[in-house]
Amino acid sequence: MQFLQRRALRPLAACAAALALAAAGTTAQAQIQERTIRASLVLSKEHSLGVGLVKYAQCVGDKSAGKMKVQNFFDGTLGNDAPAIAQLRSGTLDMVVTATSAMSQMIPSAAVYDLPFLFADEKEADAALDGKSGELLTRRMLDVGLVNLTYLENGFRNATNSKLPITRMEDLKGLKIRSMPNPMVVETFKAMGGFAFPMPFTELYSALETKAVDGQENPVPIIETAKFYEVQKYLSMTRHMYNPSLLLYSKSLFEKLSPAEQTVLRDCANTLRGEQRRINRQMAVEGVDRLKAKGMQVNTIAPAELARMREAVRVVYDKSAAAIGADMMSLVEADLKQVRK
Repeated sequence: MQFLQRRALRPLAACAAALALAAAGTTAQAQIQERTIRASLVLSKEHSLGVGLVKYAQCVGDKSAGKMKVQNFFDGTLGNDAPAIAQLRSGTLDMVVTATSAMSQMIPSAAVYDLPFLFADEKEADAALDGKSGELLTRRMLDVGLVNLTYLENGFRNATNSKLPITRMEDLKGLKIRSMPNPMVVETFKAMGGFAFPMPFTELYSALETKAVDGQENPVPIIETAKFYEVQKYLSMTRHMYNPSLLLYSKSLFEKLSPAEQTVLRDCANTLRGEQRRINRQMAVEGVDRLKAKGMQVNTIAPAELARMREAVRVVYDKSAAAIGADMMSLVEADLKQVRK
């Protein structure tokens, strides 16, 4: 008899659970308001980060039943990274996709990911960004008025120039290489005998075209989508630095959102992370062949020469460790130890 009663009650329990879920969904949707979220990216819509932002906008729209609309601004329309981040902190802009490098002046420990030759491959980068060191940096961004929704990828940086292939450190001598406005990059090239000249990305193509600078250093997807192959002859696969990207939201504006709206943004960010990284890595591999087809001469660096470069830049680690902080350095080492087992 009890068995029959239990069986009879099961459909009722299932129905009650379904009604509860439906009610919860209705309540969550009621918390979502009509709003437009402005998002800035200095790169093009064709770059993997641009593709990712388009997918993110679609996800946010779908999960909010069309109420939350992400309006994307590409190609630095809203300015370079520094002014865009300032707008986030002041609450006059909602969202920015930018490199962790852009955070290092506000949060010195963010510079840990700019250390040259820190990661051997993407698997190691993922282990750190999705590990304890990434969590620490995300917490510290809250202190400067920023919410990091997830870590995306810009990728491994490589050097291009208009004069000669770089096959050894000595080839850097005399070359004027544009770098992102980041002291770590300047110190890295200096340690290898070169000269890096900081310049905003939005000014770079013109500087290469007029030969105000000889070259630049960026991941393959940027080299391709920014059409640097039109003004650069040589691509050397130095892979001297890995660049994570951040999906940042204004903390002051994020806190004004309902829990349901915050959940939509976070859930879509979690979905975006793996997809954008996958797209970027595919673009990096396939982009090399496309750049060759467009006339660029591509060369790799011999293992022995890479070892020389790594040894030369040890001085950058020595100079930067104190500013980055022992806690962050230890966490990165621990994250990498897990994946290097």
